[in-house]
Amino acid sequence: MRQPPRIRPELSELGRMLAFDKILSGNRDISCMTCHLPSLGLGDARSLAIGQGATGLGPDRAHPEGTFIARNAPPLFNLFLLDHLFLDGRVEMERGRLRTPASDDLTRDMERVLAFGPASALALFPVVDRLEMRGAQGTNELADIPDGDFRSVWASLMRRLGGIPEYRRLFEAAYPGRSFEEMSFAHAANAIGGFLIDAFTFDDAPWDRFLKGDRAALTEEELRGALDFMSAPCSTCHIGPLFSDDQFHNVALAQFGPGAGNGASGRDDFGRMNVTGHPTDRYRFRTSPLRNVELSGPYGHAGQFAALDAFIDHYSRNDEKLRAYSDTDIPEPLLRGTLVDNVDAVIDTRSPFILAAAFDAEFVREVTAFMGALTDPRAHDLAWVIPERVPSALPIDR
Repeated sequence: MRQPPRIRPELSELGRMLAFDKILSGNRDISCMTCHLPSLGLGDARSLAIGQGATGLGPDRAHPEGTFIARNAPPLFNLFLLDHLFLDGRVEMERGRLRTPASDDLTRDMERVLAFGPASALALFPVVDRLEMRGAQGTNELADIPDGDFRSVWASLMRRLGGIPEYRRLFEAAYPGRSFEEMSFAHAANAIGGFLIDAFTFDDAPWDRFLKGDRAALTEEELRGALDFMSAPCSTCHIGPLFSDDQFHNVALAQFGPGAGNGASGRDDFGRMNVTGHPTDRYRFRTSPLRNVELSGPYGHAGQFAALDAFIDHYSRNDEKLRAYSDTDIPEPLLRGTLVDNVDAVIDTRSPFILAAAFDAEFVREVTAFMGALTDPRAHDLAWVIPERVPSALPIDR
């Protein structure tokens, strides 16, 4: 695996504080890490994430109005190796330039601050989303800014942070030679990206040790699973050091929840098409990286499967599996009753790689075992990364 960029300790520490600090949310009630909990494989163990306005964490998190975010919260491992972030790739590196939903609001000067590519831009966008972090109009000064005015939201956040002397010191330590007044929210996002790379890059799974010559690193079942995996269509898309081609595919998944505003009901989710506008991208989502995957369920862009072996099994005769998927299969009880009737459209546009996939229970069992061999032991316990306190003095979600 390619080595990650070197992250200065001062920059990583600033990013750590910001990532866990609810000061970045409109109503000061949610942080970046609320939906990416270190104790839950950097996810939240929910099919769909639950954003601002809610209480509790992970499986116990609840929103008073039953509101969900449209997609599953993906884990944050090894981000420096990805050119496309978010499940639809709306933050991406394209021909050496960063492409984001902010368009010209992300100025050239801001872009130059983003030293780690898409990972540096990741934190720019949850803070402007009303359901994720910003809040409903009339509830706070960030929420009263018109939708689409990214630059004003970012400037307001910097005013908040600038009112806390400790943050001013942390920013100036992270970016020596610059005063806080010279900085933009790009400096905050870049620090968060640096922290995520610094803390959550893992490359010492049993599979890595096996490739380096330790023949005892894998069990017999894991080894058979590796052979199964490499011989099947799985390895067409799940390739490279992250076991992801970083591209977009329709793998015949059911749709439920609030959706992305697509289709007649508004509850469908056209995935990558919402970014590119190309009809051929409908129902395509980014290939999930598989490192530490056993820690980060549920699986699928809407968390369609609670168990990893069930997700693997779905790929076999996937058209039949999709037609058989029902409300009772949705892992999240509160989302039952929201299944979208789009099965024929999804099946008709499946990625060609999976059309003929068919395998038995032994294959599923062995490949699931191999997935466990992609877990770095250090990823099991990430409690060390949670700070004791943050500069705002707001409570930390642990």
